Amino acid sequence: MGDYLNPSNRLFQMSIRSKIYIDKTELIAFTNELMDTSGRFMCISRPRRFGKTMAMNMLAAYYSRGCDSAELFAQCKIAKKTLYEEHLNQHNVIRINIQEFLGKDHTVDGLLKTLCQYTSREIFREYPDVDYADKDDFFQVMKDVYNHTGVSFIILIDEWDCLFREYRQDKDSQNKYLDFLRNWLKDQEYIGLVYMTGILPIKKYGTHSALNMFTEYSMTDPGESAPFFGFTKEEVQELCTEYDGDYEELKEWYDGYEISYVKNKIRQCYSIYNPKSLSTALLRGECKTYWNRTETYESLMEYIQLNMDGLQDAVVAMMAGEHVPVNTEKFTNDMVTFRSRDDVLTLLVHLGYLNYNGTEGTVSIPNREVRIEYVNAVEDSWSEVAKVIHTSKKLVQALWDGDEASVAAGVDAAHEDISILQYNDENSLSCTIGMAFFSAVDYYNMVREMPAGRGFADIVFLPLPSHVDKPAILIELKWDQDADTAIRQIHEKRYSGVLKGYDGNILLAGISYDKGTKKHSCIIEKY
Repeated sequence: MGDYLNPSNRLFQMSIRSKIYIDKTELIAFTNELMDTSGRFMCISRPRRFGKTMAMNMLAAYYSRGCDSAELFAQCKIAKKTLYEEHLNQHNVIRINIQEFLGKDHTVDGLLKTLCQYTSREIFREYPDVDYADKDDFFQVMKDVYNHTGVSFIILIDEWDCLFREYRQDKDSQNKYLDFLRNWLKDQEYIGLVYMTGILPIKKYGTHSALNMFTEYSMTDPGESAPFFGFTKEEVQELCTEYDGDYEELKEWYDGYEISYVKNKIRQCYSIYNPKSLSTALLRGECKTYWNRTETYESLMEYIQLNMDGLQDAVVAMMAGEHVPVNTEKFTNDMVTFRSRDDVLTLLVHLGYLNYNGTEGTVSIPNREVRIEYVNAVEDSWSEVAKVIHTSKKLVQALWDGDEASVAAGVDAAHEDISILQYNDENSLSCTIGMAFFSAVDYYNMVREMPAGRGFADIVFLPLPSHVDKPAILIELKWDQDADTAIRQIHEKRYSGVLKGYDGNILLAGISYDKGTKKHSCIIEKY
């Protein structure tokens, strides 16, 4: 048993003993199927606090020859799977946290030297009888141990991408690091499985294909790894039963990450929750922002301020509740190379600040917790947007009061203040309305283009379970037409039917924009 070679199962024991633990051991059945195959190289990228390290500790506890984990896994889901006993504590495991070694020596040369030195030391102690050809050659040392024992190595690498995040501009060091990983892992018989985790997918360097043997499982393309990261809807519902949690409130705060993959020609879809935030909220009995602010979190402002290709328009639209189309294919998987707004939006997906809907090819802000951080990020830099957000509470109150003049004037002001938004069609009007009524999400679930009657209602505000005293609101928008037309359309197309069975108060609002006068008008009715 060592720190790096064949570690103990103590870290996974701590996870199981935690008050909130979700059994994700079926991941092991997936990795067992890839053992000793061409698919044995896995790179898992997820945002911080999405269970990557816990999963790695679980794999170490299962595979490591340095411990006996039969009792630990006996009651877990994996115990019922084929190949379970065949691989249980039967492999040489090397578990490495790259952040730890980078912290010891803040150069790539020092990182790699220390990694080889510390790991080799434990290998020599574990296998003193091996006839080593060259003890100073780390790769040859591993070959000698494999040839002597016939036992393959499982390599577990956590925070694999930290060098790319901390030394963003140092391409020489990045290339040297990638070359080391390639020489250590690629085409080596001693490798039974490599499981590598980080926030970013593997860096693309054009023709430099250092790690092209890896299959990537990311937030934009999770593959079969989809169910094993984050808490699923069913798991959260069970936790709510156990801890008396309000499922609808937790969903509003921490849900919103949509991931999917195709299995047996059928698309499997999952909605996953941030495990760290949800667990803390259940244990403390209060929903608020718990996601730790890391260096990537602090740089959210830096990324959304990049003035390229309509990026700021896209951010405002998403803050207003809209879904924005994106092309994730051209992203080079680093934090400095941005050729278009799509590259920035894709990075924000990997960092956890945006949800990616692979079916529709769109991105959106996933939940209230993340939305609050966008507000914090724009507060000092986009003063005009911040002003609209701060005054939105008054506008919501005016809507409840049926104060048509104040609503129209408030939307006028929002339009004038959000100067970065191109205002030329009904979609941009919808975005302005979403920002003008930004604070409505404190009381409502906002649904756009909701199927209703003989068409689609533009915006529907459905009261949250904690605010059933508020009226439901149905808003119809008209570009260069009058508000009367909007109200008539609500009645003629029977949009109010979408609220059939709803026994609370209902408000109907028609809001229009006149291109000639550049003013908005509003009509509000109680239904």
